[in-house]
Amino acid sequence: MRTPRTLVAELSRADIGTTFNQYRDGDRAPLLRRRLRSYLEERWDAPLLLVGEAPGYRGARVSGIPFASERQLSGAGPAEATATIVRTVLEELGLVHGVLAWNVVPTHPGDAGSNRRPTAGEIAAASRFLRAVVRGRAVVPVGRVAEAALRRPGVRHPARGGAAAFREELRAFVATDRVFEPVRPPA
Repeated sequence: MRTPRTLVAELSRADIGTTFNQYRDGDRAPLLRRRLRSYLEERWDAPLLLVGEAPGYRGARVSGIPFASERQLSGAGPAEATATIVRTVLEELGLVHGVLAWNVVPTHPGDAGSNRRPTAGEIAAASRFLRAVVRGRAVVPVGRVAEAALRRPGVRHPARGGAAAFREELRAFVATDRVFEPVRPPA
């Protein structure tokens, strides 16, 4: 079984297509590895896994934490709309500490100023990391890429006007037993 320490170490050595590995490359990589390891250690036993597509260029590429911006963590640096919406909704629903957030592809597809959708090859190359964090948890895919990768319905992604739908769909998932059905990760 992987531990947060071994998972972050393996991730920091990974080549996932042409994505930018923020845990290996750049001056901030050591900080981002420490942050991710600490985050995973704190949430390793969380019963609910919220899975997005990939880090955003203003989100986890800079902060190291899925669905979190640097501004949320340190009070400085870039903010990211999706991270703000997700964290706000988790607080509203009382789920902040009971959720582990992750991405189908944990490294950033795109460059320092833009995002792109991960390729099928990148999703396949990253699947071992997704399998490691699913670990029989209840899983809520966020957006179409996560729904396809996990082969199950999820909630609307909050970007591009989807904040209200994300909030209501996540609230509905949490209010039903559907969210608490453990998921088998993709092979």
